[in-house]
Amino acid sequence: MIRVAVAGLGAIARTAHLPMLARRSDLFSVAAVSDLSPTALAEFDVPAYADAADMIAAGGFDAILLLTSGSHGELAGQALAAGLPVFCEKPLALTRAEVAQLPEADRLMVGYMKQYDPAVERALEELDRIGGPAAVHHVDVSVLHPSGDSQLAFAHLPTFSDVPASAVALLRARDGDLVRAAVGDDPGAQGLYRILVNSLSHDLSLLRLFTGAPATVDHATTWVRKDVPEPSVEVTGDLPEGGRFTLHWHYLPDYPAYRETVTLHHERGSLELVFPSPYLMNAPTQLTIVDGAFRSVFTSVDEAFERELVAFHSLVTSGTPPRTGAEGGLSDLITSQRIVRASAHPVSGEATSA
Repeated sequence: MIRVAVAGLGAIARTAHLPMLARRSDLFSVAAVSDLSPTALAEFDVPAYADAADMIAAGGFDAILLLTSGSHGELAGQALAAGLPVFCEKPLALTRAEVAQLPEADRLMVGYMKQYDPAVERALEELDRIGGPAAVHHVDVSVLHPSGDSQLAFAHLPTFSDVPASAVALLRARDGDLVRAAVGDDPGAQGLYRILVNSLSHDLSLLRLFTGAPATVDHATTWVRKDVPEPSVEVTGDLPEGGRFTLHWHYLPDYPAYRETVTLHHERGSLELVFPSPYLMNAPTQLTIVDGAFRSVFTSVDEAFERELVAFHSLVTSGTPPRTGAEGGLSDLITSQRIVRASAHPVSGEATSA
């Protein structure tokens, strides 16, 4: 059994990772936790730390899950230097420089659970059957994103008022500096970059899995509607084997339910994946397969987060490479910076050479 430390006890930890660790108690036990909230830490009967770096230094576990928000580059580097296998939620980092500074990173896994979704794996099998990436004419992605509060209302998560404001301010300032280093000072460029690395990165990871990372980005635009705090995003470009891709992302606070659709069009039909909210465990992704006159629908209630966790276990115990490691995380950062550079927003920093 692998003893894991968990850094960050927020929404994604409570709705997904902690329940999956408990479900797979045959593979994992929680040996230490860290969080900014003393109340959250008091829930666990294991060594608890306000600072994840202190937890890493103290040791007493075999691997670590980085579930904190923002960049994971610094903590991932500390953990790898201590000889610990690392699982980190996306984004791996906010800058390419952070990734370049990581120690030997062959024991690092970035948490793109959609890559382990059984419907995605079935789509990969179908794609291989029709000729692989070269058969793809176009990939169309559409994300309809309600507010986080509406997506999490069902979970009745506790709120913690004892998080030190100074610690939050320090973390926000650090991430703000990293975003500026990545794309510059323009608020529009920064907002687009945050949408890409925090949400659309899941879709970039699926593009990498199905077709390879985008070869070009030739169009990127954002627009804002009245009373909607986040801009909509549209991106187009070329795929490595000659097809094209389009990304659409819309923040719609009052939309009834999260909906993410990824469709691969080919000469004879399509592979359409419809993902539910990521916070709903065991809610099936639906794959619709169309090939000429043939049409079928595939679903599975196997949980992608659980399958992802099992893959991390394989990385720790046998060195099995994950579907996204440091190289894949870096690829998604590069694509995100290229998208910002292709937009009308002025950029500086790393994006100018992405």
